Amino acid sequence: MFDDDDILNAAREGFIEEARDMLAQLEQGLLALEADPADAEAMNVAFRAAHTIKGTAGLFGYDAVVAFTHEAESLLDAMRSGDVGLSDPIMAALLQSRDQIGQLMAEVDQAAGDPAVAETSRVLGQTLRALRGEGGQAGAGAGAAAADAADADAEADADAGDAASGLWHLSIRMGQDALRNGLDPLSFIRYLDRFGSVTGIRTLQRVPDLATLDPEDCHLGFEIRYRSDADRARIEQVFEFLAEDASIRILAPDAAPEDYEALLAEREAGGDGRDGLLSLWQALAGPGERPFIERRKADPDTDRRSSAVDDRRTGTADRRAGHAGGGEDARFVRVRADKLDHLIDLIGELVIASSGAELVARTEQSPRFSEVALRIHDLVQEARDGALGLRMVPIGETFARFHRVVRDVSKQLGKDVELQISGGDTELDKSMVETIADPLMHLVRNSLDHGVESPAVREAAGKPAQGRLGLHAYHESGSIVIEVSDDGKGLDRDRILAKAIEKGLIAPDLELTDEQVYPLIFLPGFSTAEAVTNLSGRGVGMDVVKSNVESLRGQITVASQPGRGATMQIRLPLTLAMIDGFLTSVGPVSYVLPLAVVAECIDVPAECRSQPERTCGTFDLRGEVLPYVDMSLFYGHAPAGGRRSLVVVRDGPTRIGLVVDRLHGEHQTVIKPLSPIFRHLKAVSGSTILGSGEVALVLDVQGLMQHATRAVAASRSLPRAAGTGVAAPSHGHPQA
Repeated sequence: MFDDDDILNAAREGFIEEARDMLAQLEQGLLALEADPADAEAMNVAFRAAHTIKGTAGLFGYDAVVAFTHEAESLLDAMRSGDVGLSDPIMAALLQSRDQIGQLMAEVDQAAGDPAVAETSRVLGQTLRALRGEGGQAGAGAGAAAADAADADAEADADAGDAASGLWHLSIRMGQDALRNGLDPLSFIRYLDRFGSVTGIRTLQRVPDLATLDPEDCHLGFEIRYRSDADRARIEQVFEFLAEDASIRILAPDAAPEDYEALLAEREAGGDGRDGLLSLWQALAGPGERPFIERRKADPDTDRRSSAVDDRRTGTADRRAGHAGGGEDARFVRVRADKLDHLIDLIGELVIASSGAELVARTEQSPRFSEVALRIHDLVQEARDGALGLRMVPIGETFARFHRVVRDVSKQLGKDVELQISGGDTELDKSMVETIADPLMHLVRNSLDHGVESPAVREAAGKPAQGRLGLHAYHESGSIVIEVSDDGKGLDRDRILAKAIEKGLIAPDLELTDEQVYPLIFLPGFSTAEAVTNLSGRGVGMDVVKSNVESLRGQITVASQPGRGATMQIRLPLTLAMIDGFLTSVGPVSYVLPLAVVAECIDVPAECRSQPERTCGTFDLRGEVLPYVDMSLFYGHAPAGGRRSLVVVRDGPTRIGLVVDRLHGEHQTVIKPLSPIFRHLKAVSGSTILGSGEVALVLDVQGLMQHATRAVAASRSLPRAAGTGVAAPSHGHPQA
C-alpha cells in the first residue's frame, strides 16, 4: 500500500531523471547555437529545456533551482527575442549555468545546501543579469514593459484600485482526465502563494449521478481572487503543466467588464449557471469592491489592452505547443533497471528450459513433441531478441556528451578542434554503454592533449589550422567497434620505446615492430608527457582504459601514422547476457563459440595431423597461411580418437583455426559469469547451462587468437616484448 510520501518520492525521482534529460538537451542546444547562431530551433530547444526545469522544480518547491534557472531562462528569452546577441562571454556563462543547475539538482534531497554552491548561484546570477543588460532583480525583462503599460492604463481609469493592488481573477475548470494523468489541482493553487496570496477561492463541483460516476474522473472548478505583483507570464507559468488538462482563464487587475462578460458566456456555454457564477463572484469581492460585472464600461484603450492580452496568450500557447512538439519522451516508458535485469534473467532461464525440451524431444523421437519443441524454440528466440532489444541503447547518446568536452578542452589548450561523429545509431547493451563512457572520456582528452597540435604547429606542418577528432561506431563480425581517431601528430614510436627502456620494461637491445611498441602505452604508470597537466601526464589512465575494456570481454588496439594521426579501436561483444553460440566438445567438456565469429568448419588439415604433439602451428587454407590451436592439448585433455574438425574463427581481419573433437551446431547461449575461483582459466569468458543440465564453457576467441599468434611468432624466433600485453592474452596460459 502506497502512502502520499511514497507517491511524492516516486514523482521526485521522475523529476530528477527528467531534469537530467533536460540538462542534456540544454547543453546540446547551446553547443548547436554556438556552431550556428542563426539556428532558431537550437535556441528553442535550449529555452524549452531551461523553462521545463524551472517549472517542474517549482512544483516540488526547489526554490534554489527555480531562482537560478529563471536567470538563465531570462537571458535565453532575451536572445530569442533579439534583444541580446550571442557572444563568447554569453555562451560561456550559459554553459556554466547549465553546470550550476546540475549542482543545484544534486542538492535537492539535502536538508541544507552547500554555501559555496549558493554563492556561485548568486555571483553567476549577477553575471547573467549583467549580460542581458539588467542590474536589478530578475524578472524585469518583458514584464517591466507590461507593468509600465498597466500603470498608464491605471492612471486613466477612474476605478483602478484593483489594478494598483495587483488583484487578479483566475477561473479554472479541470479536465475529466486530470486526476487520471497524475495532476493535483491543490498543488498548483498552493504554488501561487510563492509570489502572491489567494484572497478568495470558491470551488465548483459538477458531480454526475452515482450510476454514471467514475471515481477517477475530475469534476472540479475554481474561481480565485489572487493578489500579486507578478506579471501575467509568471502566473501563466504556474499552470503551464496543467494547460492540456484544464480550461484556464486569467483576467488582469485592469480587466474590463467586457472581459468578465466574455468569461461568463464561455463558462455558461460549458455548463455553469450564469446566476450561480455571478453569485460566486459577488462572494469573492472584497470589502468596498463592487461586483466585477458592474464596473463602468471600458475606456477606448480597452481594445488595445485586450489585443495585448491576446498576444501574450498566443505567445504562451506557442511555447506550450513547441514544448509539446519536442516531447518525444511521451512515446517512451521509463522502466526500473532492476526490473529489466530480472526480465532478462527469466528469458535466460526460458532459453535453457527450451534447450532441455528440444533434447527430450530428440530422445523420445516423437514427431509431435519435436514439432511443439521447435515452435517453442522459435518463440523463445523471438522473446530473447525482444528482451535484449530493451537493453540496447544508441551509442550516440554517449557520443553527444563529448561535444562539450571537446569544446572546453580545446579552448583550454588554445586549439581549434572539430568533433566528427558517425554511427551514433549503433546500439550497444546499456550496461556496456555506462562502463565504456569513462574509457572513451580518457581517450578523447588524451587525443586533444597529446595528439592534435596547436593551430600554429599545424599550419607550419602544412595542415589545416583546425584539427579533427572523430568518434565512430559500427558493427563488424558480431561485435561493436568504437574508434577514437585524430589527425594529429600520431604516437612517437622512439619516445615510447625510450621510456619503456628507461623504466626497465624491455631490454635495450630488443627489436620491436610498431604493433609491439604502441601497446606499451597501456602499461601501468607509463607516460611520455614532459609536463604534468590537469588533463594528462601523470602516468595513470591508459592502463585503466585497457582494464575496463577487457572487463567487458573487449579488446583495444592502436594504430598510428607519424604526422597523420592515431586511432584507438575498441572492439566489444554485442551483449553480455545472451548470444547465438556454436556448440563444440573437446574430450568430456563442451565449449561454446560465439556464432558470429565462426567463418567455416573443415576437416583437420594434414599440417595439423602431421604434428599431433604441437599445441599451436600453422596450416594452409586455400593459399593463406593461418595459425591454429589444438584445443585438446591447449586445455590438457587426452587426445580423442576418430574424426576431428577444425573451426575457422575470425575477429576483424584476423583468422585462426581451432581443432575440436566434435561439432554440435548452433546453440542459444545464456552467458553466466565465472566465479572468481575460476578466473585462472585461460581464454574462457563465461559459462552456460545446456539443456541436459551440464555446464559448457564460453570461449574467449580474442584470448585464443592472442595465444596462437604469440606461439607462432615465438616459433619463428621473432622478438617479443615481455609483459607488453601485445600478444599475450589477459588470462595467460599454464603451458605457455
